[in-house]
Amino acid sequence: MSDIRADFNAADWSILAAYFIVLLIVGFWKRKQNTAEYVIANRNLSLVVFVATLVATWYGGILGAGEFVYTSGVLAWVTNGLPYYVFAVLFALFLAPKIRAAGVSIYTIPDKMAATYDTKTALLAAAFAFVYATPATYVLMAGTLLHILFGWPLLYSMIVGIVFSVIYVYRGGFLSDVRVNVVQFLLMFAGFLMAAWLCLTRHGGFAYLKSPGVLPATYLQPLGGQTLGYAIVWFFIALVTLADPGFHQRCYAARSPRVAQVGILLAVVCWGLFDFLTTTTGLFARALRPGLTDGAMAFPALAELIMPHGLKGLFYVGMLAPIMASVVSYTFIASMTIGRDFIWRLRGDKDDSKVPHYTRIGMGATSILSIAIAFAIPSVVQQWYFFGSVLVPGILIPLLAAYTTGSRWKANSDFTFASMLLGAGTAFGWFCWGWMHGGLDNPGFLWGVQPMYPGLAVAAVVYGVGLVGDKLPRK
Repeated sequence: MSDIRADFNAADWSILAAYFIVLLIVGFWKRKQNTAEYVIANRNLSLVVFVATLVATWYGGILGAGEFVYTSGVLAWVTNGLPYYVFAVLFALFLAPKIRAAGVSIYTIPDKMAATYDTKTALLAAAFAFVYATPATYVLMAGTLLHILFGWPLLYSMIVGIVFSVIYVYRGGFLSDVRVNVVQFLLMFAGFLMAAWLCLTRHGGFAYLKSPGVLPATYLQPLGGQTLGYAIVWFFIALVTLADPGFHQRCYAARSPRVAQVGILLAVVCWGLFDFLTTTTGLFARALRPGLTDGAMAFPALAELIMPHGLKGLFYVGMLAPIMASVVSYTFIASMTIGRDFIWRLRGDKDDSKVPHYTRIGMGATSILSIAIAFAIPSVVQQWYFFGSVLVPGILIPLLAAYTTGSRWKANSDFTFASMLLGAGTAFGWFCWGWMHGGLDNPGFLWGVQPMYPGLAVAAVVYGVGLVGDKLPRK
Protein backbone atom coordinates (compact mmCIF):
# COMPACT_ATOMS: atom_id res chain seq x y z
CA MET A 1 0.00 0.00 0.00
CA SER A 2 1.28 3.46 -0.86
CA ASP A 3 2.77 5.63 1.89
CA ILE A 4 1.31 8.83 0.38
CA ARG A 5 -0.91 10.69 2.83
CA ALA A 6 -3.10 13.73 2.31
CA ASP A 7 -1.76 16.86 4.01
CA PHE A 8 -5.03 18.71 4.68
CA ASN A 9 -5.79 21.86 6.62
CA ALA A 10 -9.16 23.11 7.88
CA ALA A 11 -10.20 24.42 4.44
CA ASP A 12 -9.55 21.05 2.78
CA TRP A 13 -11.39 19.12 5.47
CA SER A 14 -14.32 21.55 5.23
CA ILE A 15 -14.64 20.95 1.49
CA LEU A 16 -14.53 17.19 1.99
CA ALA A 17 -17.11 17.33 4.80
CA ALA A 18 -19.40 19.55 2.74
CA TYR A 19 -19.25 17.02 -0.10
CA PHE A 20 -20.34 14.14 2.13
CA ILE A 21 -23.11 16.20 3.72
CA VAL A 22 -24.49 17.28 0.34
CA LEU A 23 -24.46 13.64 -0.83
CA LEU A 24 -26.51 12.54 2.15
CA ILE A 25 -29.00 15.40 1.83
CA VAL A 26 -29.52 14.89 -1.90
CA GLY A 27 -29.41 11.09 -1.69
CA PHE A 28 -31.82 10.66 1.23
CA TRP A 29 -34.54 12.93 -0.13
CA LYS A 30 -37.24 10.69 -1.52
CA ARG A 31 -40.92 10.17 -1.89
CA LYS A 32 -42.98 7.00 -1.82
CA GLN A 33 -41.90 4.85 -4.74
CA ASN A 34 -43.26 1.96 -6.73
CA THR A 35 -40.98 -0.62 -8.37
CA ALA A 36 -40.53 1.28 -11.63
CA GLU A 37 -39.51 4.39 -9.72
CA TYR A 38 -37.12 2.48 -7.47
CA VAL A 39 -35.27 0.61 -10.22
CA ILE A 40 -35.41 2.96 -13.28
CA ALA A 41 -36.77 6.32 -11.99
CA ASN A 42 -40.13 5.62 -13.67
CA ARG A 43 -38.48 6.00 -17.10
CA ASN A 44 -38.39 9.78 -16.68
CA LEU A 45 -34.73 10.91 -16.82
CA SER A 46 -34.37 14.28 -18.53
CA LEU A 47 -31.56 14.93 -21.00
CA VAL A 48 -29.42 16.87 -18.49
CA VAL A 49 -29.75 14.26 -15.77
CA PHE A 50 -29.20 11.42 -18.26
CA VAL A 51 -25.92 12.95 -19.46
CA ALA A 52 -24.70 13.73 -15.94
CA THR A 53 -25.37 10.26 -14.56
CA LEU A 54 -23.87 8.49 -17.57
CA VAL A 55 -20.71 10.61 -17.59
CA ALA A 56 -20.10 10.36 -13.85
CA THR A 57 -20.64 6.61 -13.58
CA TRP A 58 -18.71 5.70 -16.73
CA TYR A 59 -15.62 7.54 -15.47
CA GLY A 60 -15.30 5.88 -12.08
CA GLY A 61 -11.88 4.42 -12.89
CA ILE A 62 -10.15 7.72 -12.19
CA LEU A 63 -7.12 6.28 -10.37
CA GLY A 64 -6.82 3.66 -13.10
CA ALA A 65 -6.81 6.44 -15.69
CA GLY A 66 -4.01 8.12 -13.77
CA GLU A 67 -2.13 4.83 -13.50
CA PHE A 68 -2.36 4.19 -17.24
CA VAL A 69 -1.21 7.71 -18.21
CA TYR A 70 1.59 7.62 -15.66
CA THR A 71 2.95 4.31 -16.98
CA SER A 72 2.16 4.70 -20.71
CA GLY A 73 1.53 8.33 -21.66
CA VAL A 74 -1.01 9.22 -24.35
CA LEU A 75 -1.34 5.52 -25.18
CA ALA A 76 -3.81 5.53 -22.29
CA TRP A 77 -6.15 7.75 -24.32
CA VAL A 78 -5.65 5.73 -27.51
CA THR A 79 -6.60 2.50 -25.71
CA ASN A 80 -8.99 3.63 -22.98
CA GLY A 81 -10.56 6.71 -24.53
CA LEU A 82 -10.87 6.57 -28.30
CA PRO A 83 -12.24 2.99 -28.57
CA TYR A 84 -14.98 3.73 -26.07
CA TYR A 85 -16.03 6.87 -27.94
CA VAL A 86 -16.39 4.80 -31.11
CA PHE A 87 -18.60 2.15 -29.53
CA ALA A 88 -20.58 4.65 -27.46
CA VAL A 89 -21.45 6.52 -30.68
CA LEU A 90 -22.46 3.24 -32.33
CA PHE A 91 -24.51 2.41 -29.24
CA ALA A 92 -26.28 5.77 -29.49
CA LEU A 93 -27.00 5.50 -33.20
CA PHE A 94 -28.15 1.89 -33.41
CA LEU A 95 -29.06 0.56 -29.96
CA ALA A 96 -30.21 3.31 -27.60
CA PRO A 97 -33.61 4.02 -29.22
CA LYS A 98 -34.39 0.30 -29.50
CA ILE A 99 -33.44 -0.30 -25.86
CA ARG A 100 -35.67 2.55 -24.64
CA ALA A 101 -38.56 1.22 -26.75
CA ALA A 102 -38.08 -2.38 -25.58
CA GLY A 103 -41.25 -2.50 -23.46
CA VAL A 104 -42.62 -1.46 -20.11
CA SER A 105 -41.68 -4.78 -18.44
CA ILE A 106 -38.01 -4.62 -19.52
CA TYR A 107 -35.78 -3.25 -16.74
CA THR A 108 -32.51 -5.14 -17.29
CA ILE A 109 -30.45 -6.99 -19.91
CA PRO A 110 -31.62 -10.39 -18.54
CA ASP A 111 -35.24 -9.19 -18.93
CA LYS A 112 -34.57 -8.67 -22.62
CA MET A 113 -32.82 -12.03 -22.92
CA ALA A 114 -35.77 -13.75 -21.25
CA ALA A 115 -38.23 -12.07 -23.60
CA THR A 116 -36.15 -13.02 -26.67
CA TYR A 117 -34.83 -16.46 -25.71
CA ASP A 118 -35.75 -18.25 -22.47
CA THR A 119 -35.26 -18.33 -18.71
CA LYS A 120 -31.98 -20.27 -18.62
CA THR A 121 -30.43 -17.84 -21.09
CA ALA A 122 -31.66 -14.93 -18.99
CA LEU A 123 -30.16 -16.46 -15.84
CA LEU A 124 -26.79 -16.96 -17.54
CA ALA A 125 -26.91 -13.37 -18.79
CA ALA A 126 -27.73 -12.31 -15.24
CA ALA A 127 -24.66 -14.13 -13.95
CA PHE A 128 -22.44 -12.31 -16.47
CA ALA A 129 -24.09 -8.97 -15.76
CA PHE A 130 -23.70 -9.46 -12.01
CA VAL A 131 -19.99 -10.28 -12.21
CA TYR A 132 -19.33 -7.39 -14.58
CA ALA A 133 -21.39 -4.89 -12.58
CA THR A 134 -19.84 -5.89 -9.26
CA PRO A 135 -17.97 -2.66 -8.49
CA ALA A 136 -14.70 -4.17 -7.23
CA THR A 137 -12.60 -1.75 -9.28
CA TYR A 138 -14.33 1.28 -7.82
CA VAL A 139 -14.42 -0.09 -4.28
CA LEU A 140 -10.65 -0.56 -4.49
CA MET A 141 -10.16 3.03 -5.64
CA ALA A 142 -12.54 4.45 -3.04
CA GLY A 143 -10.72 2.48 -0.34
CA THR A 144 -7.36 3.69 -1.64
CA LEU A 145 -8.39 7.35 -1.48
CA LEU A 146 -9.89 6.97 2.00
CA HIS A 147 -6.66 5.27 3.08
CA ILE A 148 -4.70 8.26 1.77
CA LEU A 149 -7.05 10.71 3.48
CA PHE A 150 -7.47 9.06 6.88
CA GLY A 151 -4.69 6.47 7.14
CA TRP A 152 -7.09 3.59 7.82
CA PRO A 153 -6.11 0.06 6.71
CA LEU A 154 -7.23 -0.65 3.15
CA LEU A 155 -9.85 -3.23 4.17
CA TYR A 156 -11.54 -0.84 6.59
CA SER A 157 -11.31 1.95 4.03
CA MET A 158 -13.06 -0.18 1.39
CA ILE A 159 -15.81 -1.17 3.82
CA VAL A 160 -16.42 2.46 4.81
CA GLY A 161 -16.31 3.53 1.17
CA ILE A 162 -18.91 1.07 -0.05
CA VAL A 163 -21.21 1.51 2.97
CA PHE A 164 -21.23 5.29 2.65
CA SER A 165 -21.64 5.09 -1.10
CA VAL A 166 -24.73 2.85 -1.05
CA ILE A 167 -26.50 3.83 2.17
CA TYR A 168 -28.77 6.36 0.47
CA VAL A 169 -29.44 4.23 -2.62
CA TYR A 170 -30.57 1.44 -0.27
CA ARG A 171 -33.35 3.77 0.75
CA GLY A 172 -34.02 5.85 -2.33
CA GLY A 173 -33.13 3.53 -5.20
CA PHE A 174 -32.10 4.63 -8.67
CA LEU A 175 -33.63 8.09 -8.29
CA SER A 176 -31.31 8.86 -5.38
CA ASP A 177 -28.41 7.55 -7.43
CA VAL A 178 -28.99 9.84 -10.41
CA ARG A 179 -29.64 12.93 -8.29
CA VAL A 180 -26.31 12.43 -6.54
CA ASN A 181 -24.63 11.81 -9.91
CA VAL A 182 -25.50 15.36 -11.01
CA VAL A 183 -23.56 16.76 -8.04
CA GLN A 184 -20.67 14.38 -8.71
CA PHE A 185 -20.58 15.32 -12.40
CA LEU A 186 -20.07 18.99 -11.52
CA LEU A 187 -17.41 18.25 -8.90
CA MET A 188 -15.30 15.92 -11.05
CA PHE A 189 -15.03 18.59 -13.74
CA ALA A 190 -14.36 21.34 -11.20
CA GLY A 191 -11.55 19.35 -9.54
CA PHE A 192 -9.74 18.38 -12.74
CA LEU A 193 -10.23 21.73 -14.49
CA MET A 194 -8.45 23.32 -11.55
CA ALA A 195 -5.69 20.68 -11.56
CA ALA A 196 -5.03 20.97 -15.30
CA TRP A 197 -5.05 24.77 -15.09
CA LEU A 198 -2.46 24.75 -12.30
CA CYS A 199 -0.24 22.35 -14.23
CA LEU A 200 -0.40 24.35 -17.45
CA THR A 201 -0.05 27.84 -15.99
CA ARG A 202 2.49 27.23 -13.21
CA HIS A 203 4.64 24.40 -14.57
CA GLY A 204 5.58 25.33 -18.11
CA GLY A 205 2.56 24.26 -20.12
CA PHE A 206 2.74 21.73 -22.94
CA ALA A 207 6.15 23.08 -23.99
CA TYR A 208 7.55 21.75 -20.71
CA LEU A 209 6.18 18.26 -21.37
CA LYS A 210 7.86 18.27 -24.80
CA SER A 211 11.25 19.28 -23.37
CA PRO A 212 13.99 16.62 -23.68
CA GLY A 213 14.21 14.31 -20.69
CA VAL A 214 10.99 15.45 -19.02
CA LEU A 215 9.00 12.42 -20.18
CA PRO A 216 10.10 9.11 -21.68
CA ALA A 217 10.31 9.44 -25.47
CA THR A 218 7.35 7.12 -26.06
CA TYR A 219 4.91 8.97 -23.78
CA LEU A 220 3.79 11.48 -26.42
CA GLN A 221 3.56 8.87 -29.18
CA PRO A 222 0.08 7.47 -29.95
CA LEU A 223 1.17 3.84 -29.56
CA GLY A 224 3.55 4.53 -26.69
CA GLY A 225 6.11 2.04 -27.96
CA GLN A 226 3.52 -0.74 -28.15
CA THR A 227 2.49 -2.63 -31.29
CA LEU A 228 -0.62 -1.82 -33.27
CA GLY A 229 -1.92 -5.26 -32.25
CA TYR A 230 -1.83 -4.23 -28.59
CA ALA A 231 -3.97 -1.16 -29.32
CA ILE A 232 -6.41 -3.23 -31.39
CA VAL A 233 -6.96 -5.57 -28.43
CA TRP A 234 -8.28 -2.60 -26.45
CA PHE A 235 -10.71 -1.79 -29.24
CA PHE A 236 -12.11 -5.29 -28.87
CA ILE A 237 -12.27 -4.84 -25.09
CA ALA A 238 -14.22 -1.61 -25.70
CA LEU A 239 -16.94 -3.74 -27.29
CA VAL A 240 -18.07 -4.18 -23.68
CA THR A 241 -19.69 -0.76 -24.07
CA LEU A 242 -22.42 -2.39 -26.16
CA ALA A 243 -23.23 -4.80 -23.32
CA ASP A 244 -22.56 -2.54 -20.34
CA PRO A 245 -25.46 -2.87 -17.85
CA GLY A 246 -25.09 0.79 -16.84
CA PHE A 247 -25.67 1.99 -20.39
CA HIS A 248 -28.69 -0.26 -20.78
CA GLN A 249 -30.22 0.69 -17.43
CA ARG A 250 -29.95 4.40 -18.18
CA CYS A 251 -31.49 3.93 -21.61
CA TYR A 252 -34.40 2.06 -20.03
CA ALA A 253 -34.78 4.99 -17.61
CA ALA A 254 -34.61 7.79 -20.21
CA ARG A 255 -37.68 9.91 -20.79
CA SER A 256 -37.75 8.97 -24.49
CA PRO A 257 -35.70 7.16 -27.15
CA ARG A 258 -34.50 10.57 -28.35
CA VAL A 259 -33.19 11.47 -24.88
CA ALA A 260 -31.27 8.19 -24.74
CA GLN A 261 -29.71 8.70 -28.17
CA VAL A 262 -28.80 12.39 -27.89
CA GLY A 263 -27.74 11.93 -24.27
CA ILE A 264 -25.10 9.35 -25.15
CA LEU A 265 -23.72 11.51 -27.96
CA LEU A 266 -23.42 14.46 -25.57
CA ALA A 267 -21.82 12.19 -22.99
CA VAL A 268 -19.12 11.27 -25.51
CA VAL A 269 -18.29 14.97 -25.86
CA CYS A 270 -18.05 15.29 -22.07
CA TRP A 271 -15.81 12.21 -21.83
CA GLY A 272 -13.55 13.68 -24.47
CA LEU A 273 -13.18 16.90 -22.50
CA PHE A 274 -12.59 15.05 -19.25
CA ASP A 275 -10.06 12.74 -20.91
CA PHE A 276 -8.13 15.82 -22.01
CA LEU A 277 -8.04 17.01 -18.40
CA THR A 278 -7.02 13.67 -16.91
CA THR A 279 -4.41 12.94 -19.59
CA THR A 280 -2.85 16.38 -19.16
CA THR A 281 -2.82 16.03 -15.38
CA GLY A 282 -1.42 12.50 -15.59
CA LEU A 283 1.44 13.56 -17.86
CA PHE A 284 2.38 16.35 -15.45
CA ALA A 285 2.24 13.85 -12.59
CA ARG A 286 4.78 11.69 -14.44
CA ALA A 287 6.96 14.71 -15.24
CA LEU A 288 6.88 16.25 -11.76
CA ARG A 289 6.74 13.09 -9.65
CA PRO A 290 8.79 10.46 -11.52
CA GLY A 291 9.70 7.23 -9.78
CA LEU A 292 6.37 6.35 -8.13
CA THR A 293 6.23 2.61 -7.47
CA ASP A 294 2.44 2.60 -7.85
CA GLY A 295 1.09 4.47 -10.88
CA ALA A 296 -2.39 4.55 -9.34
CA MET A 297 -1.00 7.14 -6.92
CA ALA A 298 -0.23 9.59 -9.75
CA PHE A 299 -3.04 12.04 -9.04
CA PRO A 300 -2.74 12.00 -5.21
CA ALA A 301 1.05 12.38 -5.48
CA LEU A 302 0.63 15.37 -7.80
CA ALA A 303 -1.91 16.91 -5.43
CA GLU A 304 0.51 16.72 -2.52
CA LEU A 305 3.24 18.33 -4.62
CA ILE A 306 1.54 21.29 -6.30
CA MET A 307 -1.92 21.91 -4.80
CA PRO A 308 -2.40 24.80 -2.35
CA HIS A 309 -4.71 24.13 0.58
CA GLY A 310 -8.36 24.51 -0.29
CA LEU A 311 -7.78 23.65 -3.92
CA LYS A 312 -6.25 20.39 -2.75
CA GLY A 313 -9.49 19.49 -0.98
CA LEU A 314 -11.44 20.29 -4.15
CA PHE A 315 -9.14 18.06 -6.22
CA TYR A 316 -9.56 15.12 -3.85
CA VAL A 317 -13.33 15.60 -4.02
CA GLY A 318 -12.97 15.69 -7.82
CA MET A 319 -11.31 12.27 -7.62
CA LEU A 320 -13.79 10.85 -5.13
CA ALA A 321 -16.89 12.01 -7.00
CA PRO A 322 -16.73 9.76 -10.10
CA ILE A 323 -15.40 6.84 -8.05
CA MET A 324 -18.30 7.01 -5.62
CA ALA A 325 -20.74 7.54 -8.50
CA SER A 326 -19.58 4.26 -10.01
CA VAL A 327 -19.60 2.42 -6.67
CA VAL A 328 -23.20 3.43 -6.12
CA SER A 329 -24.43 2.81 -9.65
CA TYR A 330 -22.78 -0.54 -10.24
CA THR A 331 -23.61 -1.77 -6.74
CA PHE A 332 -27.23 -0.92 -7.47
CA ILE A 333 -27.13 -2.66 -10.86
CA ALA A 334 -25.51 -5.78 -9.41
CA SER A 335 -27.97 -5.78 -6.51
CA MET A 336 -30.92 -5.39 -8.87
CA THR A 337 -29.53 -8.29 -10.87
CA ILE A 338 -29.69 -10.42 -7.73
CA GLY A 339 -33.09 -9.05 -6.72
CA ARG A 340 -34.94 -9.09 -10.02
CA ASP A 341 -33.01 -11.39 -12.31
CA PHE A 342 -32.35 -14.17 -9.80
CA ILE A 343 -34.64 -14.02 -6.75
CA TRP A 344 -37.73 -12.56 -8.43
CA ARG A 345 -37.38 -14.66 -11.60
CA LEU A 346 -36.70 -17.93 -9.74
CA ARG A 347 -39.50 -17.35 -7.23
CA GLY A 348 -41.95 -16.68 -10.04
CA ASP A 349 -43.76 -13.82 -8.25
CA LYS A 350 -47.00 -12.74 -9.88
CA ASP A 351 -45.95 -9.07 -9.88
CA ASP A 352 -42.77 -7.09 -9.29
CA SER A 353 -43.80 -5.33 -6.08
CA LYS A 354 -41.12 -7.12 -4.04
CA VAL A 355 -38.24 -6.33 -6.40
CA PRO A 356 -37.04 -3.35 -4.29
CA HIS A 357 -36.92 -5.62 -1.23
CA TYR A 358 -35.01 -8.30 -3.12
CA THR A 359 -32.65 -5.65 -4.48
CA ARG A 360 -31.80 -4.48 -0.97
CA ILE A 361 -30.95 -8.06 -0.06
CA GLY A 362 -28.57 -8.13 -3.00
CA MET A 363 -26.64 -5.10 -1.77
CA GLY A 364 -24.98 -7.07 1.03
CA ALA A 365 -23.82 -9.86 -1.27
CA THR A 366 -22.59 -7.37 -3.85
CA SER A 367 -20.59 -5.42 -1.29
CA ILE A 368 -18.86 -8.52 0.10
CA LEU A 369 -17.98 -9.88 -3.35
CA SER A 370 -16.63 -6.49 -4.44
CA ILE A 371 -14.20 -6.35 -1.56
CA ALA A 372 -13.08 -9.95 -2.19
CA ILE A 373 -12.37 -9.28 -5.88
CA ALA A 374 -10.54 -6.06 -5.05
CA PHE A 375 -8.14 -8.04 -2.85
CA ALA A 376 -7.73 -10.83 -5.42
CA ILE A 377 -6.99 -8.46 -8.35
CA PRO A 378 -5.49 -5.31 -6.80
CA SER A 379 -4.83 -3.57 -10.14
CA VAL A 380 -7.53 -1.39 -11.66
CA VAL A 381 -6.26 -1.89 -15.22
CA GLN A 382 -6.04 -5.67 -14.79
CA GLN A 383 -9.67 -5.79 -13.61
CA TRP A 384 -10.84 -3.84 -16.66
CA TYR A 385 -8.83 -6.08 -18.94
CA PHE A 386 -9.96 -9.38 -17.41
CA PHE A 387 -13.68 -8.72 -17.02
CA GLY A 388 -13.98 -7.06 -20.42
CA SER A 389 -12.19 -9.95 -22.14
CA VAL A 390 -14.51 -12.56 -20.59
CA LEU A 391 -17.85 -10.70 -20.66
CA VAL A 392 -17.76 -9.62 -24.30
CA PRO A 393 -17.53 -13.18 -25.73
CA GLY A 394 -20.17 -14.33 -23.25
CA ILE A 395 -22.97 -11.93 -24.03
CA LEU A 396 -22.32 -9.59 -26.95
CA ILE A 397 -23.59 -11.61 -29.94
CA PRO A 398 -26.95 -12.80 -28.55
CA LEU A 399 -27.59 -9.41 -26.93
CA LEU A 400 -27.12 -7.55 -30.21
CA ALA A 401 -29.25 -10.13 -31.98
CA ALA A 402 -32.01 -9.64 -29.41
CA TYR A 403 -32.46 -6.06 -30.59
CA THR A 404 -32.68 -6.92 -34.29
CA THR A 405 -36.05 -6.87 -36.02
CA GLY A 406 -37.62 -10.22 -36.85
CA SER A 407 -36.12 -13.67 -36.29
CA ARG A 408 -33.44 -13.78 -39.00
CA TRP A 409 -30.51 -13.18 -36.60
CA LYS A 410 -31.93 -14.92 -33.54
CA ALA A 411 -30.75 -18.46 -32.86
CA ASN A 412 -32.84 -20.79 -30.74
CA SER A 413 -32.40 -20.61 -26.99
CA ASP A 414 -30.31 -23.80 -26.67
CA PHE A 415 -27.66 -22.63 -29.13
CA THR A 416 -27.75 -19.14 -27.64
CA PHE A 417 -27.11 -20.54 -24.16
CA ALA A 418 -24.28 -22.74 -25.48
CA SER A 419 -22.75 -19.81 -27.36
CA MET A 420 -22.70 -17.65 -24.23
CA LEU A 421 -21.34 -20.38 -21.97
CA LEU A 422 -18.65 -21.62 -24.36
CA GLY A 423 -17.61 -18.13 -25.44
CA ALA A 424 -17.02 -16.91 -21.91
CA GLY A 425 -15.62 -20.28 -20.85
CA THR A 426 -13.08 -20.27 -23.69
CA ALA A 427 -11.87 -16.77 -22.80
CA PHE A 428 -11.62 -17.68 -19.11
CA GLY A 429 -9.80 -20.93 -19.91
CA TRP A 430 -7.37 -18.97 -22.09
CA PHE A 431 -6.67 -16.71 -19.13
CA CYS A 432 -6.05 -19.70 -16.88
CA TRP A 433 -3.54 -21.11 -19.39
CA GLY A 434 -1.79 -17.75 -19.50
CA TRP A 435 -1.63 -17.46 -15.72
CA MET A 436 -0.19 -20.97 -15.40
CA HIS A 437 2.47 -20.22 -18.04
CA GLY A 438 3.52 -16.74 -17.01
CA GLY A 439 1.76 -15.62 -13.84
CA LEU A 440 -0.94 -13.06 -13.13
CA ASP A 441 1.16 -10.03 -14.07
CA ASN A 442 2.61 -11.39 -17.32
CA PRO A 443 0.42 -14.23 -18.59
CA GLY A 444 1.82 -16.45 -21.33
CA PHE A 445 -1.17 -16.93 -23.60
CA LEU A 446 -1.36 -19.88 -25.96
CA TRP A 447 0.22 -18.92 -29.32
CA GLY A 448 0.42 -15.35 -28.02
CA VAL A 449 -3.29 -14.85 -28.75
CA GLN A 450 -5.36 -12.60 -26.46
CA PRO A 451 -8.25 -14.45 -24.69
CA MET A 452 -11.02 -12.35 -26.20
CA TYR A 453 -10.29 -13.52 -29.75
CA PRO A 454 -10.83 -17.27 -29.24
CA GLY A 455 -13.74 -16.51 -26.93
CA LEU A 456 -15.51 -14.43 -29.58
CA ALA A 457 -14.64 -16.95 -32.29
CA VAL A 458 -16.16 -19.87 -30.36
CA ALA A 459 -19.25 -17.85 -29.44
CA ALA A 460 -19.75 -16.77 -33.07
CA VAL A 461 -19.32 -20.29 -34.44
CA VAL A 462 -21.77 -21.86 -32.00
CA TYR A 463 -24.31 -19.09 -32.48
CA GLY A 464 -23.84 -19.30 -36.27
CA VAL A 465 -24.44 -23.05 -36.25
CA GLY A 466 -27.66 -22.37 -34.39
CA LEU A 467 -28.75 -19.83 -37.00
CA VAL A 468 -27.94 -22.15 -39.92
CA GLY A 469 -29.52 -25.15 -38.25
CA ASP A 470 -32.77 -23.28 -37.65
CA LYS A 471 -32.95 -22.37 -41.35
CA LEU A 472 -32.39 -25.90 -42.67
CA PRO A 473 -35.48 -27.71 -43.97
CA ARG A 474 -36.98 -30.25 -41.60
CA LYS A 475 -38.02 -33.76 -42.64
